[in-house]
Amino acid sequence: MLDRNYISKSKPVLAIMRPESYIKESVKFAESLGFETVAVPMIEILDQVDSGFDDFVRRVINGESDYVIFTSANGIDLTLSKIPDEERDLFICALKRTNTIAVGPNTQKALQKLGIDDSSMPDIYSSDGLVEYLCQSVNGKIIDIARSSYGAPILISGLEKCGASVFETQVYTLGMLDGDEQKGLIELAISGRITVFAFTSSMMVRNFFANADTMGVGEQIVNVLNDSIVAAIGIPTADTLNSYGVEVEVIPDRYTFEALVNKVKEYISN
Repeated sequence: MLDRNYISKSKPVLAIMRPESYIKESVKFAESLGFETVAVPMIEILDQVDSGFDDFVRRVINGESDYVIFTSANGIDLTLSKIPDEERDLFICALKRTNTIAVGPNTQKALQKLGIDDSSMPDIYSSDGLVEYLCQSVNGKIIDIARSSYGAPILISGLEKCGASVFETQVYTLGMLDGDEQKGLIELAISGRITVFAFTSSMMVRNFFANADTMGVGEQIVNVLNDSIVAAIGIPTADTLNSYGVEVEVIPDRYTFEALVNKVKEYISN
């Protein structure tokens, strides 16, 4: 249960709403920068089996894929978890021979742990940034993308316009959480005891407002957010917040949680 009594009045209070698997490391990092934290997951990561998964694995192992794109560390973990033991090493070895693309430094680190040290990474961690990064080199190429079911369609359509044959494999999905903890976070927000709200995905934004609407405080929570500091991990998340009438003050140059919290600290200091 959410403890509403431990919050310090001397430190800025940061609401962290990432999936449970990220909570511990996120809290540790934010507190190292001097924040008090309230950590309540607003979304959860759920395994998903795509009907095209076996074909995806076959293309990679057989060397048919010219590029393999992983958009998150979760995508890597949940891809490997579905590959039989006897094929997993073959798959990883095949990735080492393929143009493997990591979206974001955390994804790249996950590949490095597998011994894939030469993956490349776009400067802008978004679907638009990825299309721009690859467009000049993918005409006539086969691209495999392993990601969540909530991935932006523009990544596929954009790469196809660049002349590539694109296969998307959905290896996980995101679920909305609406339990006592989530409603407790909304109550805490309404009480005015949270300084900063850190949103790291559009899905997180939508579920935050879905919980507020269920509680009958949808309009009120917009005012609360606009009286607080709202941080978004990237432009798509900021656009989703804007669609609810929320002004975003902080967007980092690099779309990572660490960069987001550092940017918030800089914003508060200034």
